[in-house]
Amino acid sequence: MIMDARGIVHVVDDDTSYRVALGRLLRASGLEPRLYASAAEYLAGDDSKGPACLLLDLRMPGLTGLDLHSALRARSSVRPVVFLSGHSDIPTTVRAIREGAVDFLTKPVDSETLLRSIDLALQLDAERMRDRRATDAVAARYWTLTARERQVMAGVVTGRLNKQIAYALDTAERTVKTHRARAMAKMGVRSVPDLVHLADRLTASGVVLEAVPGDGPKDALPSRIACGQ
Repeated sequence: MIMDARGIVHVVDDDTSYRVALGRLLRASGLEPRLYASAAEYLAGDDSKGPACLLLDLRMPGLTGLDLHSALRARSSVRPVVFLSGHSDIPTTVRAIREGAVDFLTKPVDSETLLRSIDLALQLDAERMRDRRATDAVAARYWTLTARERQVMAGVVTGRLNKQIAYALDTAERTVKTHRARAMAKMGVRSVPDLVHLADRLTASGVVLEAVPGDGPKDALPSRIACGQ
């Protein structure tokens, strides 16, 4: 089977012989396997490169596959996960899928089925990486705005008229129009709906946007707070 999405597959399984066999299969399929005997070993490793996915055994000493998946989800750093286990039941499978697993496969599994699930997981991670890069680019444009331009943008995306923004900022309406035009140009948009879309995207990614004076608690926030800072 020729894989469309090359990438890294992190295999976490305490069965040494099975883990090594999976490594051979993945390598023969043009993928890069990284093998771990436990969840703790994976957590201590490097998972900074992608696209990548996790192939997790369900039952392992220490943290189980479900425990690891939950821990990664809690800190928003989880790669797409495919569970592979010789011990499964309906409640466990349902829980894994509800918590975002790409698939839950039962050992023994044929190579075609396994590689299809891994292919899907890698494609999902590649899409997530593209989205992250696009959002980072939007954030970079946002921080090129002056503080006043960010305030005007905040007024625009919350539906305020130019004269309302001017009143809140204690400035002239023509000045607001100038800041508005500059903000939209720097953000690379031509319409208010497009600007609102970018603001929503930034907020969803964890960026706290500049507030307009009079918006309440937000006024106490620093003018630049980015996700992870």
